[in-house]
Amino acid sequence: MPARQTIPALWLVTDRRNDAVLDRALRSLPRGSGVIFRHYHLPPAERAARFRRLRTVARNRGLLLAWAGPAREARRHRADACYGSPRQLSHGPALPRLATAHSLHDIGAAGQSRADAILLSPVFPTRSHPGAPSLGPLRFRLLAARCPVPMVALGGMDARRARRLSGFGWAAIDGLSIG
Repeated sequence: MPARQTIPALWLVTDRRNDAVLDRALRSLPRGSGVIFRHYHLPPAERAARFRRLRTVARNRGLLLAWAGPAREARRHRADACYGSPRQLSHGPALPRLATAHSLHDIGAAGQSRADAILLSPVFPTRSHPGAPSLGPLRFRLLAARCPVPMVALGGMDARRARRLSGFGWAAIDGLSIG
């Protein structure tokens, strides 16, 4: 994914919850969508092997695949992009960067880390962080207005909620793979 290429508007985020249905979920994503491979629950060798298998499916489907981790790791695994905190992404080889953010301060840090897009969360209540406060649509829009790069909504997202935030990209775990 060259830095000048448009950032996908739709991202599937992987983790333990959707691992069993990932192959099917990747096949159902529209061409040009993105996949953020997290799978933090796997030991490093198993994580790398699972990534290689999904990379084949993603490439055959025309999907962009981001490695959750520093740019050096992403490059080593032949990912299209890297995903992580601004601190994690602040150095390393030239590779598109998807930074995480939860506040205006984080958005600023993401800009300094050369982020090509920012995933702002949680927009809505989410199973990933039960009981954590969410931004809600209004606060999300206010923060997104301060963002110098494409903003992607994450946290409790599904197609219905994404329509409420029209004009922004969105990412999901459950909302694109479970149920």
